[in-house]
Amino acid sequence: YVRFHLISPLIQQSAENIVLFDTFVNILSHNLGEPAYEADVAQLEYKLVAGEYGLVIRVKGFNHKLPLLFQLIIDYLSDFSFTPAVFEMITEQLKKTYYNILIKPETLAKDVRLLILEHGRWSMIDKYQTLMNGLSIESLSNFVRAFKSQLFVEGLVQGNFTS
Repeated sequence: YVRFHLISPLIQQSAENIVLFDTFVNILSHNLGEPAYEADVAQLEYKLVAGEYGLVIRVKGFNHKLPLLFQLIIDYLSDFSFTPAVFEMITEQLKKTYYNILIKPETLAKDVRLLILEHGRWSMIDKYQTLMNGLSIESLSNFVRAFKSQLFVEGLVQGNFTS
C-alpha cells in the first residue's frame, strides 16, 4: 500500500486555481488510463484524488510490480502534457459534474454550510462560474508548472515495497 499527499498552497488561493487543479487531476487520470491498464488487469489499484489541499495518490495491491505503477504515475505527473481536445473534453465533463452538484439541494446546502464554517473556502457556485467563464490552455499549463514548483509531500508506504 502506498499513499502520497502532494500538498500545495497554490490550490486554495482562488476558485480558478481549484478548477484548474480539478482539471489537471482529471486529465492526469485520463492520460494514465491506457498505460496503467495492465496494472489494472494484474489487480493493482491506483486512485488519484483531488483533495482540498493537494493531490492524493493511492496505490495498492499484492505484487512486486507495485513500485513500477507508482513510478508510472509519478512520470506522467512530472511530464504532464495534454491536447486541446482532451482539455475541452475534461472541462465539459467538469461543467456537468459541477452542475449536477449544484442542482441537488442537499449537496448545495452542505456546500453553503461549509462555506460559512470554513475560512477561505470557495463555493461550488464560484467554481462553476469560473468554469463557465472559460479556462485557457495556457492558464492550465501555467498552473501545473506553478503547482509542481510549490509542493510539499507526505507519504506512507506499507508492506514489502523494497524487495
